[in-house]
Amino acid sequence: MQMIVYLYRWKIKAGKELQFEENWSIVTEAILDQCGSYGSRLHRSAQGEYLGYAQWPDQLTREKCELDASVQDARVLMRDAIEFSYEDDLLEIRSDYLVHQLHVSP
Repeated sequence: MQMIVYLYRWKIKAGKELQFEENWSIVTEAILDQCGSYGSRLHRSAQGEYLGYAQWPDQLTREKCELDASVQDARVLMRDAIEFSYEDDLLEIRSDYLVHQLHVSP
């Protein structure tokens, strides 16, 4: 299976972590349903930064992704929680030993 991966990283405003997490999930589910992504994972580092790992079939699919208005509020709330957003990083998969599973929430 061909695939590309993007790594996203954010510093979240103090006290807005839950707001970010909840709205990240809403936006990510919409991306799965509407844009053809292969899914994403959200992580929190020991330093408190958030990292998102998103898999796509190819760069064109990601670039063509347009979400409908149903998630506009979630996108606004997600952005409101972000203090700083680092540049997206395109990763090339060289070796893959991840075990793929169904959606899991903590």
